[in-house]
Amino acid sequence: MFLEDKIKTEIKKKLSPIKKKVKIIFFTQELECQYCMETQQLLKELLETSEYLDLEIRNFVVDKKEADKYSVDKIPAIILSDESGIDYGIKLYGIPSGYEFSTLLEDILLIGTGEHGLSEKVVEQVKAIKSPVHLQVFVTPTCPYCPQATVTAHRFSYLNENIKADMIEASEFPHLSNKYNVRGVPRTIINEDDFIEGVMPEQAVINKIISNVERVSAN
Repeated sequence: MFLEDKIKTEIKKKLSPIKKKVKIIFFTQELECQYCMETQQLLKELLETSEYLDLEIRNFVVDKKEADKYSVDKIPAIILSDESGIDYGIKLYGIPSGYEFSTLLEDILLIGTGEHGLSEKVVEQVKAIKSPVHLQVFVTPTCPYCPQATVTAHRFSYLNENIKADMIEASEFPHLSNKYNVRGVPRTIINEDDFIEGVMPEQAVINKIISNVERVSAN
């Protein structure tokens, strides 16, 4: 058991503002997946904390069409949507344990309430992005600053369908950590060719994204 009764009570209180269904789509497989079993158990226990949570379990190999639909290319993978099935481009790769469990809860609140907490200026700038943007936020469960970086990326993705944002647990996917030269977390990769080191305010993050998009467009 991951969630003790006391923790479940706290989660219920935190998720109480939710007013609409939140669909958790979990991609897994039995073999060659270090934390798939544990992630599935964690999600099943989380399901008990709110009547507004639905869990759909998908096999990464058997349900390939579904995986392709959500552009899932590794596991364990968590996709968050609502009852209408909208893909907000919000993904969590790896078990959301430690500090990253708070990221999962914040994502659920975001979709369940629609409240993002961003300033009007930032929202306007995020929605103005017309080019594809892929954000990969590398994290570890022991990093207290990582949730802020991930939640910011996920809020941007929620607001603009052109933005896709992945949380990636760095130690579970060492080949990607090596590929993107992750030496500390959080580290946010922007469109393969730019990055943000550490945590930055939302305004600074969107400025960096805009700069990247403008540079790519100019070339």
